[in-house]
Amino acid sequence: MAATASSATMARRLRAFKRWMKSQGIDCSDALEITHSVEQGICVYAKCDLEEGDVVATIPKDSCLTVNTSSAKDIIEDYGFEGPLALSFALMYEISLGHASPWAPYLHLLPDSEPLPLVWTLDEVDSLLCGTELHKRQMVIEDKVLIYDDWKENILPLMDSTSLKLNPDFFGAEQYIAAKSLVASRSFEVDDYHGFGMVPLADLFNHKTGAENVHFTTELSNGDSDNDTDNNDEGKNTSDDKPLYENSCDDGNSEDPSYLRDDSKILETIIVKSVKAGDEVFNTYGSMGNAGLLHRYGFTEPDNPNDIVNIDLELVLHWSSALFSGRHSRGRLSLWRRLDYHGCDSQNSEYFEISSNGEPQVELLILLYIMLLPEEAYNKLDLYACTAGNLNLKEIVISLEKGMISFGKTSEISKELLLTKKVCDALSGLADARESLYGSSSVDNDIDTLKNCCISDRKLYHSLMLRVSERMILKKLRTYAATAAAQSHATTAKGFLSRKKLKKIT
Repeated sequence: MAATASSATMARRLRAFKRWMKSQGIDCSDALEITHSVEQGICVYAKCDLEEGDVVATIPKDSCLTVNTSSAKDIIEDYGFEGPLALSFALMYEISLGHASPWAPYLHLLPDSEPLPLVWTLDEVDSLLCGTELHKRQMVIEDKVLIYDDWKENILPLMDSTSLKLNPDFFGAEQYIAAKSLVASRSFEVDDYHGFGMVPLADLFNHKTGAENVHFTTELSNGDSDNDTDNNDEGKNTSDDKPLYENSCDDGNSEDPSYLRDDSKILETIIVKSVKAGDEVFNTYGSMGNAGLLHRYGFTEPDNPNDIVNIDLELVLHWSSALFSGRHSRGRLSLWRRLDYHGCDSQNSEYFEISSNGEPQVELLILLYIMLLPEEAYNKLDLYACTAGNLNLKEIVISLEKGMISFGKTSEISKELLLTKKVCDALSGLADARESLYGSSSVDNDIDTLKNCCISDRKLYHSLMLRVSERMILKKLRTYAATAAAQSHATTAKGFLSRKKLKKIT
């Protein structure tokens, strides 16, 4: 396994891997060049121009490391392992065989583990991820607990078996977590018979958001021709919020009926977007922000358009409690819910998303607006909500001093009307409160540290990238609020002048 192998060692392993691919019938086009560097790791480049539709690799399914091809198949079936547990055990077992494993040259090319926060120490998680979406939701700790319990319940008893003779050096909790990190970040769906597996060569293409050059396809046995199996939708799990424990391998049936076998025996790697000679050939793991990328795959991207920051409902209520009584906050929140509004929900937490451009979720604006309504306007809306009967009305309209505002379908609500000066001030206050979770280090300090950080220090570099990307969104939220407040003030002033002119005419 390639934990911190030198460039010379990796070059030898790459040559051995290429020879192994040929021996396994894996056909990698001469138009592709697989390289390695300390900074970037393994990359795949185009040696000549590649056009859409070009088949640049074919991979026999039997060369993939799956439960059904693994040397541990019988053990896995005897103990009833399924899904990610089964594939992780298969990977551990092959690693334990060393050079005797049929996949040895491929396994030697892999790192001991992917640098997911899952494999970091708790001190590293607390110090490097402080304030980030991964840290405040305790996702990494939950991953660790679930995976350790999984190992203790399923793998540990096997180590006491005299018949299996498992080497504890390869089947400990640390090794299981490492295997899980590889399976979570590298496994693809092969077909109905093989399920998910480790696919040599396919997992060497790096990710780039919105820049997929290659697509992996196979024919699944459940029907029509060419159901795509790419790691944008199926081969990779793209959920940001689920624990890593529930990873890309769905729990499947461990039975092995012949009718599940796929008539197609190969996976094809096809160019779906042209690549110029000398450019890197990218895959995509799906559309996700840096928190999701770091959680699932151990890296981040600068200027990721899918980045978000969440403002927890709890934080909003804390802000409200500093201004209003508990009765006020509870009543306004209750009214918001009776009008059929809610935030996003994940892992028993309700929150509101702030997009990469700093724009807040409209449900947050509506909640803040209701929280800040004058008592008379609030009472009118509350009375209407209590007597309307059907709270799923297309439109609930209240008359306020500034005009008509509609609380109905989210897409129909005018954000301009919601963005009063008080609501904009509340947004700025929430941005400051969310920012405080990152600790005493300023965003400028984080940016300077990131600029001076070497990308090969992956934990520090990518944790900083996550912190900076989230904090820049909060900065954009403040700008959004300030701009909207200025526009609201200008609109109010214009309306005041118009009314004043009318009075003079009268």
